[in-house]
Amino acid sequence: MTFSGKNALITGASRGIGREIAKVLAKNGVKVWINYRSNAQLADELKEEIENDGGIAAVIGFDVSDENAFVDAIKTIIDSDGELSYLVNNAGITLDKLAMRMSVEDFKKVIDANLVSTFIGCREALKVMSKKRYGAVVNVASIVGESGNIGQANYVASKGGVIAMTKTFALEGASRNIRFNSVTPGFIETDMTKDLPERVKSELLNKIPLKRLAKPIEVANAVAFLLSDEASYITGETLKVNGGMYM
Repeated sequence: MTFSGKNALITGASRGIGREIAKVLAKNGVKVWINYRSNAQLADELKEEIENDGGIAAVIGFDVSDENAFVDAIKTIIDSDGELSYLVNNAGITLDKLAMRMSVEDFKKVIDANLVSTFIGCREALKVMSKKRYGAVVNVASIVGESGNIGQANYVASKGGVIAMTKTFALEGASRNIRFNSVTPGFIETDMTKDLPERVKSELLNKIPLKRLAKPIEVANAVAFLLSDEASYITGETLKVNGGMYM
């Protein structure tokens, strides 16, 4: 993959999918800004790993749901590098509960952390990328934003909103040569899914045509592709990375 831009901000990059995205981009010559909210140690360890592998990385801690903090973080990046070429809105939370037992407070918390934060990131990226008339943004949504899921009314609403909102930003950014796309991962191989009871895991795999969970690197590669020059004519799209689970 080739990249004409020089740097990227990845939110929620200290672990999971975000961590893999940072590593893939760094291996392709992009300077990565590793965002974290609470675990500075993991972010520092990732920075060291990337640098030991010949890449360039910086750590930047802030809460993506804090508008002022997000705006200040992008200003810090611009002051340092002179531009922001790529943004991956990956950070998010879950507060699962059946809808009839879910409080409005828990609903709003997830909307703020997942959807409002993505709006802030996209808005600020559009502003700064417009100056150079170049840039690309990928928003990490979820398969459940397309299909729905029991016990996740708040999360589903936030990720469905991300998918729809991405299309509007794509329309508004197109004349400035700024692309906005989203990815919708299915079930990912994590410590949490690894510890699922065999019965539950078997039921889950039966719903996936490829009969396995995704590795985080497989989602990271999809994100990197959408940011890359190879995807220069792709905008407003949703790339499903789910093993065929939602066709």
